[in-house]
Amino acid sequence: MMFLRKQLPIILAFVIGLGLWLQAYIPHRTSSAGLTTFTQSWAVILAGCALLLGILSAVHHHWTKIKLRRQGFAYSIITLGAFVVTLVAGLSWWNWPGFGAAKMADGSLFTWIFDNVFTPLAATMFSLLAFFIASAAFRAFRARSFEATALLIAGCIVMLGRVPIGELIPLGGGHDLSDVAGWIMNVPNAAAQRAILVGVILSQVAISIRIIFGIERTYMGGSD
Repeated sequence: MMFLRKQLPIILAFVIGLGLWLQAYIPHRTSSAGLTTFTQSWAVILAGCALLLGILSAVHHHWTKIKLRRQGFAYSIITLGAFVVTLVAGLSWWNWPGFGAAKMADGSLFTWIFDNVFTPLAATMFSLLAFFIASAAFRAFRARSFEATALLIAGCIVMLGRVPIGELIPLGGGHDLSDVAGWIMNVPNAAAQRAILVGVILSQVAISIRIIFGIERTYMGGSD
């Protein structure tokens, strides 16, 4: 049991990680095709298991909340009810008219749920997120230093240039505020994004090496 919990995950991570690493630097058509098929198959299997585990965990959490009548259990009832209705409507073997994953035409229950429930809720969440971002920007854009002042000016230019009113603010030479906003997004912003991306990639390389050689073991559920 200790071998299955401790040694086996490290061995699998080392063998698979080293194999993928060697394949990336020493490619071959035969091994590439076989390794790609192998990894894709296991990725599908692991994704399915993770999805099932997530569903069971969510159902258990909300069912326990309903059973114990905890605060906000009414929302758990709505969540489980919506889950059951959507699951039944999307089952491909359901032969009733308007049901089943194959019944994706307009008017089916599955499509109606997606168009009239999921899409408006997603739009609402993104709208609320926009207000949170605006509130955070208002608190952050305070000219207390040179860097904060530059951030404030650039942020105001980009926000004004990204809306239709930015095209109505002329700057001379046939340019307007939207052109300046585009330059800020395409030059300084792109350079900063690339620097951040390089840092993220280097971090991924470092953590991958730690996982392959068994230094990083937090994925096994422990800190050591």
